[in-house]
Amino acid sequence: MKKNILLIYTGGTIGMVRTEAGYAPRAGYLKSYLESLPAMQAAEMPHWELLELSPLLDSSNMTVLDWNRIGGIIKEHYDRFDGFVVLHGTDTMAYTASALSFSLENLDKPVILTGSQIPLFEVRNDGMDNLLTAIMIAAEGKVHEVALYFSDKLLRGNRSVKLNATGLYAFSSPNYPPLADIGTTIQYNEMIPAPVRHGDFRVQELKKIPIGIIKVFPGIQFELFEEIMSESLKGIVLEAFGAGNIPGSADAILPIVRKARENGTVLVICSQCLKGSVSLGTYETSAALKEAGAVCAYDMTTEAAVAKVYYLFSCGYDADTV
Repeated sequence: MKKNILLIYTGGTIGMVRTEAGYAPRAGYLKSYLESLPAMQAAEMPHWELLELSPLLDSSNMTVLDWNRIGGIIKEHYDRFDGFVVLHGTDTMAYTASALSFSLENLDKPVILTGSQIPLFEVRNDGMDNLLTAIMIAAEGKVHEVALYFSDKLLRGNRSVKLNATGLYAFSSPNYPPLADIGTTIQYNEMIPAPVRHGDFRVQELKKIPIGIIKVFPGIQFELFEEIMSESLKGIVLEAFGAGNIPGSADAILPIVRKARENGTVLVICSQCLKGSVSLGTYETSAALKEAGAVCAYDMTTEAAVAKVYYLFSCGYDADTV
């Protein structure tokens, strides 16, 4: 019996058309285009349906509310389909993959995000292989989590980052091996875990929690950021150097960290480096952060850290629990 796969088109380059203002999504175009392709009707293809978000979005315009819309669609159609493919723009795909990995609780079906750097209608494009392979992976049902497929690699959703703005190998998983390598066959990683369920599938709606990201740079004046440390700010992800190091003396950052703690703001320390892990206290320049109660993100991506702060506060946890 053929598997049933739901394609959810959110917008993004893969389904865009050429306009006077440049590439842009057009409602209804992708469905008619895919229906005209012989490969999408091939006997070995699973049964598929396409659902479009309205309005279609360039992924730069994605918000928490759009993550909730995608989660809501998956929830609504969860029992009817064996897997889901989310067609998404590349710019914020890693953020959406991270957010869905947390909000889709007790997930035991594949949710595969993919897209392209070149629209499908162009003669030379990367979208066709990405789309077909993502559908096949979703139909095989070997993964039971949110994953991102792009250019021969299946990556864990909350481990993925976009690292190339124009290259076809646009995504990487710096601190975790691919879930699968795709060549003439699909080679799944033997370490893929079995689904662990603690109840029925549910979607945790994410709230529009006030969150900020600060990227450390040489000569940064931390005192300039003290004003934003209000009680309304729930989380800050600080991208530090190397293993969590910050420039200057501890005196500059400590008042900010302490004020954040007093206001219930969680300060999470990530690294600007793609590979490796934050280790607060290894160097003197990060010891102050550790002593003041900043949270070490270890080898999490910034995208995953942001998504997890959204998720945990949306679950109703207080700052200490987060």
